[in-house]
Amino acid sequence: MRGDRRRNVGDAIRVDEVGIEYGMYGEFRLRSAYQPIFAPRGRFLHAVAAEALIEPHRAGRPGAPKMFFESVAVSDRLFVETMCRALHLRNFRNIGVDGLDLFFNYNPLINDHAGRALAEIRLMTRHLGEFGLAPAMLVCEITEQAADDALLARLVCEMRRDGIRIAIDDFGTGHSTEERVSLLKPDIVKIDGTWFAEFCRHAAAERFFRPLVSSLHDRGAKVLVEGIEQPTHLRVALEGGVDLLQGFLLARPALAGTVFEEEPLNIDTLLGTGGNVVPLFG
Repeated sequence: MRGDRRRNVGDAIRVDEVGIEYGMYGEFRLRSAYQPIFAPRGRFLHAVAAEALIEPHRAGRPGAPKMFFESVAVSDRLFVETMCRALHLRNFRNIGVDGLDLFFNYNPLINDHAGRALAEIRLMTRHLGEFGLAPAMLVCEITEQAADDALLARLVCEMRRDGIRIAIDDFGTGHSTEERVSLLKPDIVKIDGTWFAEFCRHAAAERFFRPLVSSLHDRGAKVLVEGIEQPTHLRVALEGGVDLLQGFLLARPALAGTVFEEEPLNIDTLLGTGGNVVPLFG
């Protein structure tokens, strides 16, 4: 596919037989999936948000998102990312649950021209009402922390002015540092799941994790731990005082249009499952 930033994203979006929108890129059909994010309340976890993800399909079979995005031509990456974001916004109404916030990814290395990036943000917020969304429902995850600080600061300022909240993704991987937290003053910090899983292998994980969470709280940020895949991960996160949780132990991503189960999750049951996934979609 030949790169052309003048292409209209709407021309690459189709609607399937049940009204779910999907995108076309070469041989790939791009579908929105949503993974629930939970907040602990007493001895239960309640779904309060969902992260939007892309599931690429080729020849009718789902593929790995990472491999798909790595295969996209450099000249097409801005177009593809914009299309994915549009799909997530358009399809969010199809999860069948009201009152959830929507987390979406934003890569400032792809949107590396300040004027173009700011124009895209303004265009996105201008059309939110058409999809039944309000800016206060959105949380933008800054997915690449190696971007220029000045550009990031401008983008964050613009989004905040429109009412969108900011999350720093992959905290703990080396790109996302306390200096970046101080610069951007995010509403939410997402602890990287791979880093957290390794951290949980240490005997004193609970004792050392709580001060980190407290320091982020002191900076005005809520803390979300992703990659919760084992009861140990859940226990360390809860004992550390985190605000939000996400991972396969709690719920897997599900394609737009899948029925969402709103029943809260029992923490005691999860801690005793031995790692079995509790189904949230039926």
